[in-house]
Amino acid sequence: MSAQPDAPLTADGRLRVLVRRLRPDAHLPAYARPGDAGADLASVVEVTLAPGERGLIATGVAIAVPAGWVGLVHPRSGLAARHGITVVNAPGTIDSGYRGEILVNLVNLDPSESFTIRPGDRIAQLLLQQVAEATFDEVDSLPETTRGETGHGSTGGFAGIHDRAPGAPAELSPRRTS
Repeated sequence: MSAQPDAPLTADGRLRVLVRRLRPDAHLPAYARPGDAGADLASVVEVTLAPGERGLIATGVAIAVPAGWVGLVHPRSGLAARHGITVVNAPGTIDSGYRGEILVNLVNLDPSESFTIRPGDRIAQLLLQQVAEATFDEVDSLPETTRGETGHGSTGGFAGIHDRAPGAPAELSPRRTS
């Protein structure tokens, strides 16, 4: 999807996002490599999360997401894979009207090890996406589709899923074989 005509663009065609540094030691969002979708967000605080504990981690920056766009805060795959650290409300949403500090809601899913976040640690990724504002029109019925009203596991993904009767709901828990 291309930028809206009124969206502020830089000379090289990138979306211009205004950033306010709230603390002198804060890192501005930055892409680690060319072509990366997410810009890294870094912590400005030291916080230790015990197993199962969550916390709002300050980044020390606020941004002005342009109208018609949204900032989405995603987990960092390395933190999740190596330490069980992820974003609780992934993705977090930064609306275009929000001007407060970006706080990242992290949780430690490791069952036994605490994890310490230190100032400067990259803790999440910020993705910017264009969004449409909708008008919601109430109707008595919706247009028919082949999927219909099925959801929550209706397309399967589990061995034996095709053994169920047509129209029967898909099981969401593993089958017992004994």
